[in-house]
Amino acid sequence: MNAYLRKGKEVAVNDKTTPRMLPPALRAPLALPAIAAPLFIISNPDLVIAQCKSGVIGTFPSLNARPAEMLDTWLTRIKTELAAHDASGAEIRAAPFAVNLIVHRSNDRLEHDLSLCVAHRVPIVITSLGARTEVNDAIHGYGGVVLHDVINNGFARKAIEKGADGLIAVAAGAGGHAGRISPFALIQEIRAWFSGPLALSGAIATGGAVLAAQAMGADFGYIGSAFIATEEANAAAAYKAAIVAAAAEDIVYTNLFTGVHGNYLRASIVNAGLDPDHLPESDPSQMNFGSERVKPWRDIWGSGQGVGAVREVVPAAMLIARLRGEYQAARARLCTTS
Repeated sequence: MNAYLRKGKEVAVNDKTTPRMLPPALRAPLALPAIAAPLFIISNPDLVIAQCKSGVIGTFPSLNARPAEMLDTWLTRIKTELAAHDASGAEIRAAPFAVNLIVHRSNDRLEHDLSLCVAHRVPIVITSLGARTEVNDAIHGYGGVVLHDVINNGFARKAIEKGADGLIAVAAGAGGHAGRISPFALIQEIRAWFSGPLALSGAIATGGAVLAAQAMGADFGYIGSAFIATEEANAAAAYKAAIVAAAAEDIVYTNLFTGVHGNYLRASIVNAGLDPDHLPESDPSQMNFGSERVKPWRDIWGSGQGVGAVREVVPAAMLIARLRGEYQAARARLCTTS
């Protein structure tokens, strides 16, 4: 394995003669090489448990557990139910789960939530909005794995320098706070120097897209919007219906609502009394429409461009079964044409 030096730190880079190796937490057999994205407000224990039992890495943002004390309850329940699932001899062994931590210094819950992740020995932690060495060190202290989400190659390098084990490449077309770079370009640039764990986020809503992510060089597909339209998801019925009704052209990319560019459902913007084709630049302090304040994620719904593949609201297990079937069919087609 070669290495490069950046700010005095040695970082592993690609060597075409060296196979990629995943840490143990990411080498667990999965029914589908996919990670379910942590969805703000929407991901809850019901959804995470269903995802993991179906063989996909389930995740949730720690901030979804409210009040903060609820996080301990959630972690205990998830661990207990997944252990019982495996003890039952189920055909599909439960996939590991992950907790998403917002590590920006504005998050006043970080120390509390991190301490619970350490106490519960959460197998995978996904960090967002800044990379912090002390957070990574705490997770590594018990053998946990850190994945950091990035929107460009520069942020990717910084994350690895600060101790992240792997990366989530958030490319154009991803739901919520998405990047602008094509998945082809982003994966290519990261894989030019990094050989560790890599997931791709960006309009992945079919099994074929998961296989395509692997073909580009990612280890996992990162699936978000499709899980909004599941029975277990903590989303309003109207939100789920809007996901089912939407296509790629119904996704609007704007920084108005949070100050950071992201992808949102056109229907929710219209319902808030705004013109999605003529949105101003960000000024969250002025986001008062009528007598009520419009709140991102409650009134303005995030979604990625892959929604055209979502045609009905189903249990998470049924969605994953569809994705598995599509993945296997796509692999079979490649085998017959190669």
